[in-house]
Amino acid sequence: MRNKPTHRLLTAALIAAALLAAGCTQEQQNKLSREIQNWTGTNGVLEVYAGDKVVRRFLKIDKISTALGTDDGKPRAYRYGYGILDENLNMQVDPGEKKVYFEISDYTNAVFFENPR
Repeated sequence: MRNKPTHRLLTAALIAAALLAAGCTQEQQNKLSREIQNWTGTNGVLEVYAGDKVVRRFLKIDKISTALGTDDGKPRAYRYGYGILDENLNMQVDPGEKKVYFEISDYTNAVFFENPR
């Protein structure tokens, strides 16, 4: 049988969290969702295209962040992150392929998705 005070505390915490989320704007909810996902991590893949051809692929990305200005704090027109450069574009990490820092412009033809494997 559950400990009643602990069960009540957990229930109250869940209700409070639901009310807090309901009171947030959509942007605040999105930000919270991104923060949770960043904390838990993902197995992301970033593909960069030239026309219809993949020219770069990064694997095992846990998050892509938006750059913010140092002085004004405003979002910059690029994203950055860390991932393993898939040099031979075979969708797997091979010996010798290393984790690298990358930046992509908002104008880059790219797709970011969770690796289905």
